[in-house]
Amino acid sequence: MAHHPLNLALRFILELAALAALAYWGWTQHTGALRYLLAIGLPLLAAVLWGVFRVPGDESAGDGAVAIPGPLRLLLELGLFATAVWCLLTSGLTTLSWVFAGLVTVHYLLSYDRVLWLLGR
Repeated sequence: MAHHPLNLALRFILELAALAALAYWGWTQHTGALRYLLAIGLPLLAAVLWGVFRVPGDESAGDGAVAIPGPLRLLLELGLFATAVWCLLTSGLTTLSWVFAGLVTVHYLLSYDRVLWLLGR
């Protein structure tokens, strides 16, 4: 089910939403030059980490520059999504943070085959 087009679309939307949550948090929680640095830098850093560190053979993620073990990749993904939930929550968007966390949970439940595959790598 991890490679179903609807689940892949959900994953892509969640990835973009996580980047937006990081940018929103950086913009709303700080002022001055730090506001701009965090609103641009945090999503950029997250996107680089997401794209560079990959598990060889992961069809839904593609190949990256640095091969890492599956459990570490899963931890990276969950860490980014958990950070996005935290950013939304601390920005005062409590309902949106719960909706986002629920959608992430649904995605990983639907992707149980990929999760098991990653844990075995």
